[in-house]
Amino acid sequence: MESLARRFNSDDYYQVLSVLLLIAGLMLLVGIGFRAPWPADEPRFVEVAREMVATGQWLFPTRGGEYYPDKPPVFMWSIALFYQITGDLKLAFLLPNALCGILTLFLVFDLGARLWNVRIGRNAALLLLLVPQFLMQAKNAQIDAMVMCWITVGCYGLIRHFMLGPHWRWYFTAWGFMGLGIITKGVGFLPLLMILPIAFYAFKERSRFQGRLTWRCLAGPIVMLAVIACWLVPMVLTVQSQATPDLIAYQNNILFKQTGERYVNAWHHIKPWYFFVFSVIPWMWFPISLLLVAYWKRWVEKVKADPTIAILLIWVALVVLFFSISPGKRNVYILPALPMLALASSAILTGVSPKAWFEKFVSGLLWFLGAVVLTVGILAFMHHSAVVKALADYTDDLTHIGYLFILLGVSWLGLLWWFRTRFVLIKMGIISALGWILVSTWGYSLLNEMRTPRALMQHTAEVIGEDAELGLIKFKEQFILFSPVSITHFSYLSPVEEQERNAWQWMQQQGNRYLLVPDKIELSCFDMAAGTSMGVAHRENWILLSADQMMPSCAEPKRVQQYFTDHPGRWLKE
Repeated sequence: MESLARRFNSDDYYQVLSVLLLIAGLMLLVGIGFRAPWPADEPRFVEVAREMVATGQWLFPTRGGEYYPDKPPVFMWSIALFYQITGDLKLAFLLPNALCGILTLFLVFDLGARLWNVRIGRNAALLLLLVPQFLMQAKNAQIDAMVMCWITVGCYGLIRHFMLGPHWRWYFTAWGFMGLGIITKGVGFLPLLMILPIAFYAFKERSRFQGRLTWRCLAGPIVMLAVIACWLVPMVLTVQSQATPDLIAYQNNILFKQTGERYVNAWHHIKPWYFFVFSVIPWMWFPISLLLVAYWKRWVEKVKADPTIAILLIWVALVVLFFSISPGKRNVYILPALPMLALASSAILTGVSPKAWFEKFVSGLLWFLGAVVLTVGILAFMHHSAVVKALADYTDDLTHIGYLFILLGVSWLGLLWWFRTRFVLIKMGIISALGWILVSTWGYSLLNEMRTPRALMQHTAEVIGEDAELGLIKFKEQFILFSPVSITHFSYLSPVEEQERNAWQWMQQQGNRYLLVPDKIELSCFDMAAGTSMGVAHRENWILLSADQMMPSCAEPKRVQQYFTDHPGRWLKE
């Protein structure tokens, strides 16, 4: 294998890498600490991490004291670790994905530089930074950006070994990160799909793969299983030794229901087989999706000429196919395929003259979107009825929202006019960077109240007093996370009828206890019509019930379930 110095000028490599890391750090790290966790998933993962640190129980994740069996614990561990280091959840919860995003960009750049040249590696990383799905996931606290990173390490290791090797250290590293990906979010094994096109080309060009496909390769799965065992063995042994119904249910749920059953027989997010191809890729993977259309002949030529490009693109197609087969689909599922697609796209298109229609189309689209942003800002500033209605369930502070959108729109259009470069993707990158910086600072401060129930929970605490206890029915985890008073819930996994019966018993046990419920549910043990409205959070009106609204009697629950959390929201106090 040729050394780094022989393949390209190492000074150029490190200069370009430094600039890339500066750009990536600016876009991905700015805004950390400016906002609290937002739905849908962030408050859940953050509350689990907070409870890990508060209780010292890291092996079995809990939310509000109840076991959380939907995901393995690695991502929550990462937030909890940064929380222990920083002492500030607002800083800690966004750091893991931001760092994973930066690592992913580095791997794409480095692999492109090693396979082809520094220019291709640079363009691949910059192209990845343009794609909306990558930026959105790297700047939030969902699991998908982390599992994308581990899968990218897996792909990197396999390519380093098979296309630039032999390199057994990277080969086994790839398997290790596949194991880490599996205990992060089940699908960490996806780099294995790359073995299929590699085996095909190895059969065609045996001399090229000499010393890389040997019996030694069979040791890879052992490394993967060893990493998985670091979590799985202690978890299973603890379950078997204690053998409580809750722990057994946790083990069965996370090992079976949330893996094979979720893939084969999904119970939500049901979408047609073509969902990713027609509803996600065209806009979430823009501009790569349009580049494929604009330069399709070039793509075909390069796939035929370069086995490495073919292997990368076949793997991307297999990942999309894998998720398309399952009935349950979310747009983030195919995110792990994006880094290798950006790398292949750069290898195909670097040095190609831009097509006039592509440049004009994207430029026109940018002008149109900039005008839309400016128009929305003006309408918000004027408190136009359409904007007031659209945001009625979130905020009435349209003046500052208007200022933000007007500044963003004016800056957007001004940059389009100022930078008259013929490469429209450069203009798109500059506008994207400006937009994300504005949204990640000023925007976060404005959106924070809109995206959290903090105001509702603070108002409720003021009404009942901070020494009171509050129960929740039919709730999302963010209500626990943002509560300044102690919270009791009655199993997030139980039906509303069972939660209500447990809540009635809990309120009967002592005074100074209240219940907060959404007004859209029907209760038989409480008089909801006599309750007090606490306000709106996430488009639902919430009703406070006291002992005065309890019916004289209520049916016994099938199982007594009460989960208590002591003042979980204290960390939010300014």
